[in-house]
Amino acid sequence: MSENTDPTPFSDAPQGDGTPSDAHAHEAAAPQPEAEAGSDPRIAELEAEVSAMRDKWMRAEADMQNLRTRTKREVEDARQYAVQKFAKDVVEAAENLKRALASLPKPVEGEDKLLTSMREGIESTERSFMGILERNGIKAEDAKGKPFDANLHQAMSQQHSDEHPADTVMEAWTPAWTLHGRLLRPAMVVVSKGPAQAG
Repeated sequence: MSENTDPTPFSDAPQGDGTPSDAHAHEAAAPQPEAEAGSDPRIAELEAEVSAMRDKWMRAEADMQNLRTRTKREVEDARQYAVQKFAKDVVEAAENLKRALASLPKPVEGEDKLLTSMREGIESTERSFMGILERNGIKAEDAKGKPFDANLHQAMSQQHSDEHPADTVMEAWTPAWTLHGRLLRPAMVVVSKGPAQAG
């Protein structure tokens, strides 16, 4: 009996074709479909972070705009009211000029020329001085005949009056002085209490 000396036994058998292990290998190597958009939790997390950062940026921008506006207003206020103490002193000088005029006798025919010149000189100085004050935002407001305003007037006394309604300024000893609309010195006034009650 002879032996089979063929060095390639089973040469006709298929090698590597159709075996279960090869089929699994092909399946593992096949490309997998990508995950649907938005299904990745990491993407959702990043989108949430972007939205939060956008909100923070918008709030920071709004805060910065408010800061710029407030700073601009404060600088403007400081510029306008830095001279407030000086303005109060100037107002006192203006009131002294007015008192000087009030202390002079009323003009009469044939009066001394020196008195006339003095009166005219003080009047001219007062008009010029008041013009300078107004150009720099300092204004005087006569309170006489106006309703009493605690923001502008300081009541020195109250009196009954048949001519003036209650809470009306009967007499103003000094005007109300303001600097760019802000009160410098209140008017010193006498306020009406209205008609006296009969009986």
